[in-house]
Amino acid sequence: MFLKFAVLFLLLGRSVASQQDDLGFTYNGFGGVDLSLDGLAQITNNGLLMLVNNTMQQKGHAFYPHPLQFMNSSTGTVFSFSTTFVFAMYSEFTTVGGPAMAFVIAPSTDFSSALPSIYLGLFNKTNLGNSSNHLIAIEMDCVQNLDFNDIDGNHVGIDINDLKSVESAPASYFSDQENRYVNLTLFSGHALQLWVEYSGEQRQLNVTLAPIEVPKPKIPLLSLNIDLSPIILDPMFVGFSSTTAVIKAPHYVLGWSFKMNGQAKALSLSQLPKLPRTGPKTQSKIFNIGFPVIGVSLVLISIFLIQFIVARKKKFADVHEDWEFEYGPQRFKYKDLYIATRGFNEKELLGIGGFGKVYRGVLPNSNEEVAVKRVSHDSRQGVREFIAEIVSIGKLQHRNIVTLLGYCRRKGELLLVYDFMPNGSLDKFLFDDESTNQTKLNWNQRFQIIKGVASALLYLHEEWEQVVVHRDVKSSNVMLDGDLNGRLGDFGLARLYDHGGNPKTTNVVGTFGYIAPELARTGKAKPSVDVFAFGVFLLEVACGRRPVDQSFQASSEEECIVLVEWVISSLNKGAILETVDPKLEMNYEVEEMELVLKLGLLCSQSIPTARPCMRQVVRYLGGETPLPELPSLSRSVFVNSEGTGNVSIWFPYHHGRSAMTPQSSVADSLLSGGR
Repeated sequence: MFLKFAVLFLLLGRSVASQQDDLGFTYNGFGGVDLSLDGLAQITNNGLLMLVNNTMQQKGHAFYPHPLQFMNSSTGTVFSFSTTFVFAMYSEFTTVGGPAMAFVIAPSTDFSSALPSIYLGLFNKTNLGNSSNHLIAIEMDCVQNLDFNDIDGNHVGIDINDLKSVESAPASYFSDQENRYVNLTLFSGHALQLWVEYSGEQRQLNVTLAPIEVPKPKIPLLSLNIDLSPIILDPMFVGFSSTTAVIKAPHYVLGWSFKMNGQAKALSLSQLPKLPRTGPKTQSKIFNIGFPVIGVSLVLISIFLIQFIVARKKKFADVHEDWEFEYGPQRFKYKDLYIATRGFNEKELLGIGGFGKVYRGVLPNSNEEVAVKRVSHDSRQGVREFIAEIVSIGKLQHRNIVTLLGYCRRKGELLLVYDFMPNGSLDKFLFDDESTNQTKLNWNQRFQIIKGVASALLYLHEEWEQVVVHRDVKSSNVMLDGDLNGRLGDFGLARLYDHGGNPKTTNVVGTFGYIAPELARTGKAKPSVDVFAFGVFLLEVACGRRPVDQSFQASSEEECIVLVEWVISSLNKGAILETVDPKLEMNYEVEEMELVLKLGLLCSQSIPTARPCMRQVVRYLGGETPLPELPSLSRSVFVNSEGTGNVSIWFPYHHGRSAMTPQSSVADSLLSGGR
């Protein structure tokens, strides 16, 4: 009997080892790759993994999304593993770089409590050196910090649960041809390749560095005898961490290969994406013109230059008050935006909305593609408060939120600068039938967009340092990036007119059809008003119709249809799927579609407290929590705007009547007895 158990135990151990032998991945670029990203980390349009950009005092993480088993349960030792990746680190200066980036092995991908800058996005002041961290990092550090015993400002180190490296060396590689170590500059912007290899049998960790055009050197840069079994806390995650400080220093990963119990597959260097072109900032042509040294010519050219400079400054004059200097990088120069948009050329016009025109632009210094929104604002009342809010909103970092990069003020207008979204807004995909070249969104893409917007609203309501109410959630404010991921945009514009007191608007900001009844009554915006608008948005995406649709007749007696009422009517008839967008041609998951339609009704109730919060919504969409059953619904007349009498759903306008007059709608709370 003992022999049988011994044989069985041995077979199980071999099975685990066999599974680990098959565990590996190779990414020659990251286009379409599923990674767990947070902070500034994103995948660029050409497939680069950009860990951090030029935003100050932020962090970025990118991890393989699935946990890995590093421990051999039969022997209690760590499996051998190998990884290699190509990376590039930039700096706006030639003599000093920014904070480090690191390859990381960690028990979790949650580094929300970690600090940026010198803490590498992995630690904070309280957990440095704690054995409970169970964290291994290979750092490529461009800053010398004496508190962490750094050897210089350009080194590679092995970190175990701490930022004091247990082994480090100046950035260099061993040249097999020259038989010596050759120095490298980590922050040069040139692509470098790094190998990390651990032998479970020899308990040895090797780190090797080389330029991308040089084959792997025979002698590693770092070699450390260490047993990793006390540090590994299965399962573990592998990935990258990076941060920013006060220097513009973006970090990129071009390709990545990993293998458990084997040699990582070599990267195909010819298939790696191209790095962005960078270089020292160029001075104005004016200052590159050589002045003649002969008397009269010098005087004449000097006069001409003075006149030219004065005229140019007048043309590109900004409104810049003393209190704005504290906002630093968030303040763009009008000249740069003028050049980026080719003088706000109509050929660069992306769209026209209620708040102004939006132009595509390419920033002259960085070649970064942006969207520039021109917003008229003649009143000086509240401008300082609004700018403070814009800068605060610019700190929002979420993969499903369009990043507000900054602003510019000039005369009677504000210019807001956003990340460029190449696929425009979602409403064009849902409603624009005239564009024959428009990509059609299938159901899976729509469902992913819905979940992305829900995740963004949860971040705004509960997960950021302040509670942010968007107040204008709708399909035209959901932008699509190059991979058709939904990203919520247009923050703060409604607030502008709160501060400025534009006489053409009321205090109730938002878009008719999406405005919650309590917002229309009181003008007070709470997270529940976003939930109401999100409910209407869900029906909009699923049905392919606007909240109040005049494109078809619901009956011979009506000139248009109110979307929520139409869906409720179909639900009561047991035919809710008849409301699905016909452009989907019946190609959708029935369970997901019913979930979205019913959740849309659940969110768009008249009673704020009856609506789910966004965390509940995310759980419903993720299948973590079943949606409550909806009772049968009946139509009733709205009694008064204060909510007395029968409970009803509010619609801001109905065909042919006053825009702010409540009309016939649906009675009874959708959650009565269901929650």
